[in-house]
Amino acid sequence: MMIHPHFDPIAIHLGTWTLPVLGTVTPSIRWYGLMYLVGFVLFLMLGHYRIRKQPASGWTPVQLDDLLFYGVLGVILGGRLGYVLFYKPSYYLHHLSEIPHVWEGGMSFHGGFLGVLVAMILFARKTNRTFFDVADFVAPLVPQGLGFGRLGNFINGELWGRPTDPNAPWAMLFEGDPQHLPRHPSQLYEMTLEGIALFAVLWWFSRTPRPRGQISALFLMGYGLSRFLVEFTREPDDFLGLLALHMSMGQWLSLPMIIGGIVMFVWAGKRAR
Repeated sequence: MMIHPHFDPIAIHLGTWTLPVLGTVTPSIRWYGLMYLVGFVLFLMLGHYRIRKQPASGWTPVQLDDLLFYGVLGVILGGRLGYVLFYKPSYYLHHLSEIPHVWEGGMSFHGGFLGVLVAMILFARKTNRTFFDVADFVAPLVPQGLGFGRLGNFINGELWGRPTDPNAPWAMLFEGDPQHLPRHPSQLYEMTLEGIALFAVLWWFSRTPRPRGQISALFLMGYGLSRFLVEFTREPDDFLGLLALHMSMGQWLSLPMIIGGIVMFVWAGKRAR
């Protein structure tokens, strides 16, 4: 049985500072934040590569930088509001002042996804593009960021999996687990499916011209299916548990992505023909 390495979630300690108004603070740089930063940097690097290789797309490096700014806002605002609305609405209804406390944890991928959709709609209007022109360009640049985000979860020793056979080669003990049970390292499963595998499929699929909307549709199907499957090994949130049909909140939120992606993929193909 493996034992989680129990990394220090803080990558860099910046000491103790005394600031006006705020008083004494102990700022630090956390591994999870660095994983977000790595994801954004790779987004830019891969985006610039695509611009060089596909000059007919009409994208420029400046537009890519602007798009990243819109996307970051969408991820942060949407991710936080999604967590508040999807997972703990009753709690935050009585603790409104804690909604902005993102440093205490609590971000939802599905909320961040909706936030990014809004950001892409606004960017498309600003640059006189269609929504799918923007979405098809962005989709292959996203999975690697998702993968590093899951690696950040693993480093933090959070969002671990469900209990498993202690003799299984993947069984792992997590120090923060109050039950001290051997569990699936589901963060690594998600990193592999949502990050590595989905990136490989989308990057290959987007190398040649495709009907408008199909690359975005493939992302929806790929992420939704990956998340739906991994949720079978991921421990449900203790304040929610399993919902109807013994499915988790993550699975219920992923189902519309899978169905919508299939419908959109078929529609885009028929429309092109």
